Amino acid sequence: MTPDNIQSPATAKPGSPVKPRGRSAQGWARFRAHKRGWWSLWILTALYAVSIFANVLCNNNPLWLRANGRNFFPVFFSYTQDEVLGNGVDTRMTNYKPLLDKPGVLSIMPLFTSGPNETFSAADLEGFRRIHLEMRPRSHAAAIQLAPDFSPLYSFGETNHFASLLSAIPAMCSTNAAIREAVESRLGNERSPALDISSPDGVSTISLAPFYPRPERPRSVRVILRSRDAIGHDRLAVLPAEATTAALSQWSWLSTDDALAVSNTIEAAKSGEWIAPVEVKAPSVSPDLAAYADLSASLETVSWPFRPVPGHPMGFDSAGRDVFARIFHATRVSLTFGLALVLATCVIGIAAGAVQGYFAGWVDITGQRLTEIWSALPFLYVIILLGNTLGRSFGLLIVCYAIFSWIGVATYTRAEFLRLRTRPFVDAARCQGLSGPRIMFRHILPNALTPVITLIPFSLVGAIGSLAVLDYLGFGLPDGTPSWGALLQEAQSFRSAWWLILYPSLMLFIVMLLGVFIGEGMRDALDPHPYSKME
Repeated sequence: MTPDNIQSPATAKPGSPVKPRGRSAQGWARFRAHKRGWWSLWILTALYAVSIFANVLCNNNPLWLRANGRNFFPVFFSYTQDEVLGNGVDTRMTNYKPLLDKPGVLSIMPLFTSGPNETFSAADLEGFRRIHLEMRPRSHAAAIQLAPDFSPLYSFGETNHFASLLSAIPAMCSTNAAIREAVESRLGNERSPALDISSPDGVSTISLAPFYPRPERPRSVRVILRSRDAIGHDRLAVLPAEATTAALSQWSWLSTDDALAVSNTIEAAKSGEWIAPVEVKAPSVSPDLAAYADLSASLETVSWPFRPVPGHPMGFDSAGRDVFARIFHATRVSLTFGLALVLATCVIGIAAGAVQGYFAGWVDITGQRLTEIWSALPFLYVIILLGNTLGRSFGLLIVCYAIFSWIGVATYTRAEFLRLRTRPFVDAARCQGLSGPRIMFRHILPNALTPVITLIPFSLVGAIGSLAVLDYLGFGLPDGTPSWGALLQEAQSFRSAWWLILYPSLMLFIVMLLGVFIGEGMRDALDPHPYSKME
């Protein structure tokens, strides 16, 4: 008997591979019925297809440039300054943008005109600087020292601001029961809690600090006066062109004189001048009572990393490079690395697992022991050692990863070969006189690929995640290569730059999630025992 859906050697041509009968078509149909996995495959394929053309879609070099009567294609080829400008300089031309405005120069630029390694200057963002308006409430405080008969001994602090209230404190101590009891308990050297009450006009607060008994009875009591806070800390950030209008429309309670002071402060900040904070009247807790606040304005400083602005939707990194361009190119690098690593891993793992599973015996035992020894080697230390010795490169990273990550594929392949090597169709192939490699790779392997195919999407996800981790640690791709992990490493040093955290993490999450969905769909499609729900 032959396995289900496996072609019998009796009906096959001598030497022809044994192929599944209808199994691939059935598995493909089940995968297409798995909507989440099917659409994830299309989305990930489209994402990689677009990223392959990253140089054409997102670059600071023209697609086509005509200068001095000659045609150039800077996106695809490198030119010296002498070739483009005819100035006798043999160094490579790196910045083509200053040429675009010269007469007689024609060009076609990519859809997005920022390159992954193009660095911007502060002058390029001059038009996006903001005016920061900051309003802080101005608090006033004073204190008065009272004798046991409530007569004032002396006062200090901003006494002019509380002139009327200071003169009324002695009378309040006699008429207000709360104040009188608090003062008497302190003069009697009795423990008393803090006291905070509003003044009769509601503008200020009358306070007494908490009191604890002392070795000697106090001879006087200190009463503290504080003004009620204004509207509180109010910070407004607007574009320079809209600064005056936005501030005055939001702070409609400003008087005419204060509005003029605000406008003058903003205009001074636009020119980069420093102006001392101005005092304005601001609403207090009660709308009918005015308090004072200090208003200051300052022009935003361009420093890297810089927030998203029009034309650069994902902001800039710590070197002044466009984050969108680097993420776009990093998508191509990450997916290419993942696919190349999966291919190399499958080649090594399938070959090793096939040899172990087909020959079995001492070959299998020896291979298993060598695999266990190899898997015990510290991968990260090897990467660090080779990186410091040979330098970091894309090819070296793939080779190092491949020689350590083939073990899982080899394990699945070995198990399938051990299961299929004793089947009748393999014995029939031996009876026909076929060689061992021919039987292994043309007869057994097509029937043993199911677990390997299921493992491929998850291996791709693991490869992409591992590359991001190594780049984050600084042991991955060479410096300057667009990478999600490198952007996340920068975000650790600049915690306030939320765009360095959000966008690389989001891209990494989306790609890995799509890979997991594809793997889930393949697993369900190739499962010979589909599950059912019991209700």
